[in-house]
Amino acid sequence: MGIDAKRTALLVIDVLEGGDHDAVYDHAIESFENSCVAVVDACRVVGIQVIFCNDAHRSGTDRELALWGDHGIAGSPEARTASALGACESDITIPKRRYDAFFQTDLDLTLRELGVDTVIAIGCDTNICVLQTLAGAFFRNYGSIVVEEAMRTFLVGTQEEGIEYFKRCYGTRVLDLEGFLRSIAE
Repeated sequence: MGIDAKRTALLVIDVLEGGDHDAVYDHAIESFENSCVAVVDACRVVGIQVIFCNDAHRSGTDRELALWGDHGIAGSPEARTASALGACESDITIPKRRYDAFFQTDLDLTLRELGVDTVIAIGCDTNICVLQTLAGAFFRNYGSIVVEEAMRTFLVGTQEEGIEYFKRCYGTRVLDLEGFLRSIAE
């Protein structure tokens, strides 16, 4: 089953430069990064809008920092999109201060203006920011797709638990990288 590029956007959640420098972002694993790059590049080729949903916390005020410590501080080098993803002018960046990329951001407005009804989510942490963003998408009536190899779990639960939750609770379509690449080519 193919993916309609005109009605779909890619949400790249917290794939940040902090992965190499910030203790909270433990995603400096080559296979994860390579999978994210493959998904981003493939989406650009077929015209799927790439949207980076990046932590942009305010030091000393964001509740999330009380739980996890300082990470993804707005304006810091560690809060920038990972350079391996090659952010380009046509991409959109949505700064976020909470797990859910929809919460108190203009993500929903942006997707509606683009005519999007389905989101592809990749990034980390699978069971925190990806999960909460997929909940936000579900509550706003967006369909969702995830690419297994382009998500990373390292803080809470297991990858398998997160994927099962997405499928059962949000009706998320789960694809491996090869299946995803085939689907966008159809």
